[in-house]
Amino acid sequence: MNDHRLRFDAARFGRVAVLYGGWAAEREVSLRSGQAVLNGLLAKGVDAHGIDVDRDILSRLADGDFDRAFVVLHGRGGEDGVIQGALEVLGLPYTGSGVIGSALGMDKYRSKLIWRGLGLATPEFQLIRDEADLERAAALGFPLMIKPIHEGSSIGMSKVETRQQLAAAWNTARRYDRAALAERWIVGEEYTASILGGQALPLIRLETPREFYDYQAKYSEATTRYHCPCGLQEETEAEIQALALQAFQAIDAFAWGRVDLMRDGAGKSWLIEVNTVPGMTDHSLVPMAAKALGIDFAELAWRILATTLEMNGEDTGREGRVETG
Repeated sequence: MNDHRLRFDAARFGRVAVLYGGWAAEREVSLRSGQAVLNGLLAKGVDAHGIDVDRDILSRLADGDFDRAFVVLHGRGGEDGVIQGALEVLGLPYTGSGVIGSALGMDKYRSKLIWRGLGLATPEFQLIRDEADLERAAALGFPLMIKPIHEGSSIGMSKVETRQQLAAAWNTARRYDRAALAERWIVGEEYTASILGGQALPLIRLETPREFYDYQAKYSEATTRYHCPCGLQEETEAEIQALALQAFQAIDAFAWGRVDLMRDGAGKSWLIEVNTVPGMTDHSLVPMAAKALGIDFAELAWRILATTLEMNGEDTGREGRVETG
């Protein structure tokens, strides 16, 4: 792409607000993701401006003469439909899923209800709101994964193997949320499918010596290994990619995101959760999957931003599609 084409295309985006930070438990990760996206867009010639989101965000956006927003807010307030609804009111095109898809993607319990209703495989689960629900959760059998229903980055998550541990894990989870989800533990390999422009990117197989892919394994543990190519046969990988895309679309998510899955010893795939604003740090999985197709970080940020043109009915051209090179 020559400089003239770059300046012309970048100008189509106008003035772009990169929204990061916020007030959720994932604030620190969001700050890192947002800075990386901002740097990537600037490298492509986009008139991008970073905004550390606070409670005055609506007036700051209204006064900033922005043409669109790149949402890099992880967790509540940014990934749950809240900022998306505000941007709808402002009439500002934005990256990622809309209000409904964002809200459902953030709600681990209700997304699993939808998948179960559609006959998509997801581990058995129980919502925990009070002491009585602990007994129902225990009836699923141990081990279990306990997690807040509205958090990401594995915050507040615990693996439990006894009834006593279950109560302690619930107390940990409810420090972050009003309810927790108990989910039957799946023994097997963990995969993630990144979604970009209606397509699933190459799968990544995650490997960690820790009990599960927790916050430390995601952001600070040097022993975490990422396998891309994932090692599966092409046909099997395509089947899992199709399942991930179906699960993503089932909750009305679109544009870009990520679906996490487990594959047990019998070769069955189990849907775990959706991320509608996944991480964009140097440890993050979507940039890793894009890189496997020859899409560098700046180009990835560009292509995600290009999906906002579709909100105005504009033609994104080749830049909005997932292609190698």
